[in-house]
Amino acid sequence: MKAIAGTVALWVAAVTAASMPVAAQIGGRPTRPQVIPPQGPVRQVIFKNCTSCHGIDDYAFNALDRAGWSAYIDDRHKDKKVTLAPADRELLLDWLVSKFGPTTRPFPRTYVAQEVTTFFSDAEADDVLKRSCTTCHTIDRVNDARFSPDRWRVVTVDMRERGAKLEDEELERLVEWLGRVKGTNDSQ
Repeated sequence: MKAIAGTVALWVAAVTAASMPVAAQIGGRPTRPQVIPPQGPVRQVIFKNCTSCHGIDDYAFNALDRAGWSAYIDDRHKDKKVTLAPADRELLLDWLVSKFGPTTRPFPRTYVAQEVTTFFSDAEADDVLKRSCTTCHTIDRVNDARFSPDRWRVVTVDMRERGAKLEDEELERLVEWLGRVKGTNDSQ
């Protein structure tokens, strides 16, 4: 009987959390970028030397040239006993500059998800999508994607940083709608 009561309580908690707005669930924590690990030798370098202490999403907060990345790595590790073989360092620097170089736009550090209290209708969301998303790509790119709400937030914040015209509240309402309507299967 206790096992059934525990299962019911767990189920009720899960349903309650799932029905809450995403912003309420994440408690006002800042949105973090999602960086897809590279393939090939640089992946091995990163997993061998970097990810035991920090995630690779930290890199997305920067847009540096080779000298800047080199200084950043040195500065972040000056009080730690981290040794990176010269060949591994070159591979890492090559990847960092190609992915997060001076011509890229860093992910904002200051964006905090706002709580959603009013929700978009399908028509309202479609209007916002057409206005803000189709300046750089077709609406099919959005309509064909299936992301979790957290992933939609990262993509949407990134797109706003690239020029999409979205206010914070509007962004969060769109993220909620995209997560609800487009499903939660992350397509990556």
